[in-house]
Amino acid sequence: MNSGLAGPSKAMLALSAETTRAAKDNGLDHLLVELVKIRASQVNGCAFCLDMHTADAIKQGENPRRIFVLDAWREVDLFSDEERAALELTEAVTRLSETRDVPDDVYDRATAVFTEPQYQALLWMIVVINAWNRLSVTSRAPLPS
Repeated sequence: MNSGLAGPSKAMLALSAETTRAAKDNGLDHLLVELVKIRASQVNGCAFCLDMHTADAIKQGENPRRIFVLDAWREVDLFSDEERAALELTEAVTRLSETRDVPDDVYDRATAVFTEPQYQALLWMIVVINAWNRLSVTSRAPLPS
């Protein structure tokens, strides 16, 4: 996405880099992070981010089959407890305007499998990908050639 506002664009890129660093520094698996980005982008209908993060995940070694069924992750036995908790939290945060909060059971499952720093890094990752989704969708960001 090419923004005409250099300052906010640079700040978003810096925030993205910092959240990626925090995820890595706190031991979140890089493929889990990509799954979170893909799932939020699916929920938000962001083709630009879906294209980018599915390609990134595959380059990093993600099994394409898991990406193909990610929208139905609850129905398959392909995701770990940590991934399931992260995906559930991603959906809850992404759909916050529909529910007004993250349900206690979702919070409890996430905090049962992630340390507090991991949970916080995951939350930041979810918030940032949601911001990118909203910017990309509303600016009609085209897919790269």
